[in-house]
Amino acid sequence: MTLDFAKAREAMVEQQVRPWDVLDPRVLNVLLRLPREAYVPEAHRALAYADIALPLAQGESMMKPVVEGRVLQALALDGTEDVLDIGTGSGFLAACLGRLARSVTSIERHADLAAHAQATLLAQGATNVSVAHADAFAWEPGRQFDAIVVGGAVDSIPERFLGWLRPGGRLFVVRGRAPAMEAVLVHADVNGPRLESLFETDLAYLAGAAPVPAFSL
Repeated sequence: MTLDFAKAREAMVEQQVRPWDVLDPRVLNVLLRLPREAYVPEAHRALAYADIALPLAQGESMMKPVVEGRVLQALALDGTEDVLDIGTGSGFLAACLGRLARSVTSIERHADLAAHAQATLLAQGATNVSVAHADAFAWEPGRQFDAIVVGGAVDSIPERFLGWLRPGGRLFVVRGRAPAMEAVLVHADVNGPRLESLFETDLAYLAGAAPVPAFSL
């Protein structure tokens, strides 16, 4: 039986994403139009629109569609922004960002994932999205961005990421420790970073950003 991905995509938006308070018409339109199945590994393609995190190579995973929707809505992009996506993974979130912003730079520490994501993005016509093979804790962008998305959780928000934000910019990140992690939007205000709490979730840690193990005698 051939799956009707268009119907599955519509059901995902109406039954998962919209009920999770994602109401921005531009975000919903992107999720309705972008073929998520094109970014999902073939072995899991039938689950492309399921309410689960999907496994990728190298032990990585795609966020749940509802979390992707909340990320995109929180950033409130208007099409003029330069965006940094930390942790490309499948490339799907970068593709969504590319539809909502002017340009997207995405970095991925696994060379195979970076290459595959870039190929998929180009095949899908995402010409304003570029993928670089880089580790976020060794990479230096040499520029700042209007918006940043961190695709993995952090124990505490790295100062280096905040330094990559332009004044007035915002950064989405999930911080804390399971099972009660907090998604926040950090605003680069004139008086310093301002945190806006968004929702609770659970996300795998970004490599290099997990809690340091505590040793006891």
